Amino acid sequence: MLTAPPPPNCATGTLAPYVDNVAAPWNRSRVQHLFRRLGYGAAQAVITIAEQQNPANVVDQLIDNMLSAPSLPEPSWSNWTIDDYADFGNESTAQLIEYANDWIGAMLENGAKERVTLFWHNHFVTRFEDYFCPSWAYTYHQLLQTYALGNFRNFVYEMGKTPAMLVFLNGVQNNRFEPNENYARELFELFTLGQDNGYTQQDIVAAARALTGWNGFTSACAPITFTAVLHDTGSKTIFGQTGNWGYDELHDILFTERATEISEYICGKIYRHFVHPEIAEDIVTGLAETLRTNDWELEPVFRQLFKSEHFFDEKVMGTQIKSPLGLMLNTVIEGDFIINEEIQNYILYAGYQLNQGVFNPIDVAGWPGDRDWVNTNTITGRWQTSDFFIFTNYQGDPARLVSLAQALTTDNANDPELVTQAIVDYLVPGGLTTPEAYAAATDVFKWEVPQNYYDSGEWNLFWETVPAQVGLLMQHISRLPEFQLS
Repeated sequence: MLTAPPPPNCATGTLAPYVDNVAAPWNRSRVQHLFRRLGYGAAQAVITIAEQQNPANVVDQLIDNMLSAPSLPEPSWSNWTIDDYADFGNESTAQLIEYANDWIGAMLENGAKERVTLFWHNHFVTRFEDYFCPSWAYTYHQLLQTYALGNFRNFVYEMGKTPAMLVFLNGVQNNRFEPNENYARELFELFTLGQDNGYTQQDIVAAARALTGWNGFTSACAPITFTAVLHDTGSKTIFGQTGNWGYDELHDILFTERATEISEYICGKIYRHFVHPEIAEDIVTGLAETLRTNDWELEPVFRQLFKSEHFFDEKVMGTQIKSPLGLMLNTVIEGDFIINEEIQNYILYAGYQLNQGVFNPIDVAGWPGDRDWVNTNTITGRWQTSDFFIFTNYQGDPARLVSLAQALTTDNANDPELVTQAIVDYLVPGGLTTPEAYAAATDVFKWEVPQNYYDSGEWNLFWETVPAQVGLLMQHISRLPEFQLS
């Protein structure tokens, strides 16, 4: 599981809207697939309601909710510069932790919006530990939330001017006397075109010159402005177009001359993150066309993708490894577990321990994701996070464990095999592959309750032993390789 190549993409289906049918019914598995990919899962009650609705309407509701969900509220320190601090090191760290904690809370409440925001955080990467200013982190994050389903061209245009990016990729050092190519290179390689896709080193050099002048740096954590005297006004040739290009003209040329390359690269990244680690070229080509014909608006692309028959193909279900944050958030949300400040703090801290610290991706290319999330060092940590949530709920509100089991097995509350299968199938995409695996899970669930109580039908989900039984079964499930998948 840890070293094998990614599974081939065997999904069929087109971008035509998915409709409920005998071969691919709109059932709990497909509802959960949608909520797990466009978010971090949903509680059992939400899933039950969605099963009764039209699939396209459920997607529209999810995206409409994303668009209407508020961004994180502005903190009191959003405009602070270094001069506003008495102890910059300690106070700025505390402020970032506070804001990051609020973001975790938003992920638990508005999963779809924050899942897409986190995707863009891993695309337009900046690292707090390289620029240190909470006010810049706030401005950067607000930009991610504002444009998560907005206009991609405007997204790129605004991102290059935000202080976190200007400092992280050395744009603030890029002036006509000493051009710095760092941001220009990543603008092409990571943010718009992809590696070695339609640009040359000379294009990078010329683009860096066009980007000069964003050097208006007064003090740490203050806004960074354009300084005309430091901008290179000489002639530049970018993608074969020659002129006295500046910041605006560069973006015009980029999105005009390389529209196909940009749209296919971006839609490919969206596909890999939300659908399958191996691209389906025809699907990406169709999404790219949608992005271009809608003048770079992302919302139509997301609606088309998540409504498509291709997205709901069984062959893309359960094919991705959950990120550390995805694993924890999904566990809490689908288990209908306790949500409080302690839980949010734990998710934030454990994310860092498992190599997914928000505001600090590992490098400019971001977290590789998928199979890179799991190795011999991280797998035990992933198990421990599940243990923490299960034990916290067992100790603090054991009725939650019982309620979930009862809701999943209303007609079979005294059959341990059926109860076990219902819980397993709810938590594991596609369920388990062999009768022996279900039998082993059932043995765990039966725990220390004597067999004669099961044989006689006396045992049921109202017994006082049930919280412990459900907790032990969940712990067992969390150790299964299949549980790591989404």
